[in-house]
Amino acid sequence: MRLLLVGATGTLGTAVANEMKSDADIISAARTNADVKVDITSTESIREMFNKVGEIDALVCTAGAAHFGHVKEMTPEQNLVAVNSKLLGQINLVLLGLDYIRENGSITLTTGILMDDPLVTASSAAMANGGVQAFVRSAAIELPKNIRINNVSPTMVTEAKEKYGSLFKGFKPREAKDVALAYKKSILGAQSGQTYKVY
Repeated sequence: MRLLLVGATGTLGTAVANEMKSDADIISAARTNADVKVDITSTESIREMFNKVGEIDALVCTAGAAHFGHVKEMTPEQNLVAVNSKLLGQINLVLLGLDYIRENGSITLTTGILMDDPLVTASSAAMANGGVQAFVRSAAIELPKNIRINNVSPTMVTEAKEKYGSLFKGFKPREAKDVALAYKKSILGAQSGQTYKVY
């Protein structure tokens, strides 16, 4: 199995790579320090990545940025960070990658707990997460070649507690290796249109 892992150098991406290393030939993709460079906010960059990588059996994205700030102070430009990266970036991976994914392949995108459990300053991230989830649910009924699509929705991971712990007060973090199991279920399982919540 050839697995293209976008966001491979991040905390979640590293955990997914470790979990899948015995089941797949992993091609890492990220802005830096990866087998292939990609900027998911650029459709041209995404096209170049797929042209370099060629056919794959599974696509996983653990990348996606969002601006955190109060709605009353947020500018449209700040909101576009999540729109262009976590929302459209992931959806464009699907739209531009379908021709490269083999029969019975799979796609796994990343959402997050903020779409279900709101936090102050997290509206933009929640919007992107919810949009990706809705896209996955709808796209699942019409993807070609029996390709499956799911999303993994993690809570804050333990490895990011120092950075984000002050935002996620009262939330129980989960280890990235536990979240990686949900990606494995999506990649190797049979379900489609699902949200695998790791809260």
